[in-house]
Parts: sequence; C-alpha cells; structure tokens
Amino acid sequence: MADHTDAIKVVCIEDDPEMVELVKLILTRQGYEVIGAMGGREGLETVEAVQPDLVLLDLMMPDMDGWEVYQQMKSSETMRDIPVIVVTAKAQSIDKVLGLHIAKVNDYITKPFGPSELLSSVLRVLEEVGIEAEEAK
Repeated sequence: MADHTDAIKVVCIEDDPEMVELVKLILTRQGYEVIGAMGGREGLETVEAVQPDLVLLDLMMPDMDGWEVYQQMKSSETMRDIPVIVVTAKAQSIDKVLGLHIAKVNDYITKPFGPSELLSSVLRVLEEVGIEAEEAK
C-alpha cells in the first residue's frame, strides 16, 4: 500500500512519443510519477523493473502488441496483480472491446481522450485496487 509520500507510479506503454508526453503532462500535474516505455518489449521490461501501481497500455504497437504485453503480465508472478488500463484507437473493432471484458482488463479508454477522461479512469482503477489517489482539485 503506497502512502502519500510516495508518488503513485504509472508506466505508460505506447509507441507514440507524443501520447507519452500527453499522459505525462496530464498525470504529473496531479502528482503521479509517469514512466514512459516505447513499445511492448520495453514496456514489459519497464513494468518488471519499476513495479508500478498502474499500467496504461496501448493496444496497437508494432513490435509487440498490447494483448501480448497484457498476457505476459498476467502470466507473470510479479506483474499479474498490477492493474491495466488499455488504450485503444476509436477505429478498433468491437471484438477488441469484448475481449477486454473476457480478459478482465481493469478499464479502457479510447483515443483521442481528454485529461478528465484519463484522470477519472486512473482514479477509478486505483480505487478498485485500494490505492488512495488524490482527487484533482
């Protein structure tokens, strides 16, 4: 259980540097620590190393897609309990979204998303796993 002196750590796995910057901008303002990882392989290594409180996972990545990252996280002793918010592009098919329910992803948001959408998803998921996050003032 993180206490309030420790920033809540979020790893953002994404192949688009601008998206990582956007997430950093939105979340660091609220006192989160955001670690960006470019693509799936780096993402998995980063999650393993950092043991974050939450992972933001883009599904569409060239080197290793988000599903693969998600499955590897869930089959790992050290990573399976870390909550995941999946980020999908609007154009992605509904079966992806149905897959999320089957896969028990904590939440998902679609791009493009606004700051409040991202923040409310993050707060909701952290609350589900019992981490107290400060509401945005």
